[in-house]
Amino acid sequence: MSVTAISGWGREYLGKAPGKVADLDPVQHFAIQQTLVRYAYALDQHDLAALEQLFTSSATWTFSSAGQAALGPINGREAILDFVRSTHTEQAAQQRHNLANISVSAATAGTADAQAYLMLTSSAGGAPSITATGFAMFKLEKSESRWRIAELFLGFDNGL
Repeated sequence: MSVTAISGWGREYLGKAPGKVADLDPVQHFAIQQTLVRYAYALDQHDLAALEQLFTSSATWTFSSAGQAALGPINGREAILDFVRSTHTEQAAQQRHNLANISVSAATAGTADAQAYLMLTSSAGGAPSITATGFAMFKLEKSESRWRIAELFLGFDNGL
């Protein structure tokens, strides 16, 4: 799929959120960031057991490439794990999900909104390359003393 993002295309998803910082205890802020980092590592290592612990049972996952028609939502943790499992069997090379500029923009005692930029790299062809850029929007819920992803939206600047 050949898609080119126009400047600012993710504005409808990102809104004013990245400029806003949640008034949150630093320990909880760090715990939320670690949830996002563990999500990226679990994807890269094909660790479905870890991913299972990071999503709520009713989680949703949606993708869009440069504002084109969305894929999803994929509804429910089991469906998300099935989707991840199917993509892992198709991967020929190691991928790395690099999350940067993580920002927690809203939070209560039991919910949080976070955003990050995404850079997907691959070792396909024997040399590292950037295969996709974009952003991730997370809605998290706290249960059993840990933060879990309840909603995930991935907006890619290019087609996948």
